Amino acid sequence: MDQPDKIGKIDIPKKAIYRLSIYNRCLQKLRANGVETVSSTTLARAAGVKPAQLRKDLAYFGQFGTRGLGYPVEILSTIIRETLGREHLQPVILVGAGNLGSALLRYQGFGREGFEVIAAFDTHPDSAVARGVGIPVHPPTELEDFIQKHGVKLSILCVPVESAQSVANRLVAAGIQGILNFSPIVLEVAPDVTVNNVDLALELEHLGYFIR
Repeated sequence: MDQPDKIGKIDIPKKAIYRLSIYNRCLQKLRANGVETVSSTTLARAAGVKPAQLRKDLAYFGQFGTRGLGYPVEILSTIIRETLGREHLQPVILVGAGNLGSALLRYQGFGREGFEVIAAFDTHPDSAVARGVGIPVHPPTELEDFIQKHGVKLSILCVPVESAQSVANRLVAAGIQGILNFSPIVLEVAPDVTVNNVDLALELEHLGYFIR
């Protein structure tokens, strides 16, 4: 089976991008188990979506897969990783190395997904180091210079709500294009900047509705 030509930047909806990440995780498990080919039905079941949705998402890459045989696991995983920008480790910074930020910095799974948190920023760097943070922790005054020097495009934001917007403004002005926001506030950013919000209290509130 021929591999499709290397694809350029594709205009893919945000929700589809999220699903591609899930498909890639499933494909990684299949590769680890020595599976070479997977059907759309099997992959969709593993990802928790309907087969028609999976086929629609993969159609962004053009005609791919063979009827009756399915998708080649290794090739499909490579194409998705290239589309998501995961073929090389992407540098990430974290701003706000308090209790939550420090816990995230101790997480060992970022590298497996193609990301490397290369530095943190906090108003009290020594306190962050005392929490067991193993990467360099810088004062906020060094934020802009570090971003521009290292070409960082992604940031995790874990600062208090009252300073979240001002810090986000600084990040965007310095060149950050994507923010994973753990502060419970809706950030106002330019249209070409992507913000994914992680509001833990809100998620618990949603779960609480189903608890009787």
